[in-house]
Amino acid sequence: MRRRLINSTLAVVLVVIAVFGVSLVIVETRTIQSGAQESVASEAVRLVGIVESRLGSDEKITPDILSEQITAHRYAQIKVPGKSPIEIGRRPSGDVIESVVHGDRGEAVTVQESRSTVSAEIGRTLLVILAVALLAIVAAVILAIRQARRLTAPLTDLAETAERLGSGDPRPRHRRYGVQELDRVADVLDASAERIARMLTAERRLAADASHQLRTPLTALSMRLEEITVTDDPETVKEEATIALAQVDRLSDVVQRLLTNSRDPRTGSAVAFDLDEVVKQQIEEWRPAYRSAGRAIVRSGKKELRAVGTPGAVAQVLATLIENSLMHGDGTVALRTRVTGNQVVVEVTDAGPGVPPDLGSRVFERTVSGRNSTGLGLAVARDLAEADGGRLELLQQYPPVFALFLAREAEPADV
Repeated sequence: MRRRLINSTLAVVLVVIAVFGVSLVIVETRTIQSGAQESVASEAVRLVGIVESRLGSDEKITPDILSEQITAHRYAQIKVPGKSPIEIGRRPSGDVIESVVHGDRGEAVTVQESRSTVSAEIGRTLLVILAVALLAIVAAVILAIRQARRLTAPLTDLAETAERLGSGDPRPRHRRYGVQELDRVADVLDASAERIARMLTAERRLAADASHQLRTPLTALSMRLEEITVTDDPETVKEEATIALAQVDRLSDVVQRLLTNSRDPRTGSAVAFDLDEVVKQQIEEWRPAYRSAGRAIVRSGKKELRAVGTPGAVAQVLATLIENSLMHGDGTVALRTRVTGNQVVVEVTDAGPGVPPDLGSRVFERTVSGRNSTGLGLAVARDLAEADGGRLELLQQYPPVFALFLAREAEPADV
């Protein structure tokens, strides 16, 4: 492309030089020739005037006197009636420019100039024009190279940016080049880079959230399957299998919820549901794990509460809080339900060391953890709660009290 730009610029310059250069040569040639002819004629007229003036005053007319009135490289011949012709200068050979002027007293003055002198002047003029043309060509080459670099360097840079995007490096470069069309391409590439970066971030976040959030239901499911393998009682097997199937359904709901949040974190599927049923189900699922750890999980507070939210998401939030108490807490874990205003609250607390003072509310930030965990659980739980208009808060650091706030189902108006 650079060579094409240089060649096209040179072609335009050469055409302009050819058109205007030829015209200028023709005009200058005619001007020089016309000027030489007028100069010879003017000199002849001046000599006639001098001759007439001297004849009128009876002064002598000699070559020495008239030679001072004529240009050095010209030849003049003065004819006065009754006298011998007077010659000044050397008669030129070959083609000449000549002018003959007659005076009132019968005198005749002839002035000649060799045409080679005019040709030499025309040649010098042509050399000047040629030199100017060469300078114009050199300047055009320099400008064409600079312009080509100015245009091709941004294109090369944009190609490198596109290649970086294709190789998985979505960082926008925010470079602009002062050319509207190229800047437009740079804007599009930067916008694409930002979109790709957001997509990659969302994909990585989905992978991290999925690996963390699926671990809890899979652990609970494995516990149920272990219960089935160690018992021979058909009723127990049936009961555990039923619970395991319910856990599989909730596992599918967790996967669907994660996918929905990865597309649009604001998208919720809130419905009115029985909060007691979700709390009861979580206590039943985690009781075997707490029993194995020599701990207990209990429930207290107001019952027969109905909340607005996604049952699967609420169950997952409670499961995260219960698992955190199992892993990092101590003593009995208590789930307490209460009502505050138009909201229902589920509090989860234990007798453990609580949240370190240096963390505080930062415990909900991703990658923030005080005890060598991934730091994703509470962050994902908070996102799940907020997706349906709820919120997850740390009410107390020691002993730790986490509270899930959900909208309360509006009671039907009396008719």
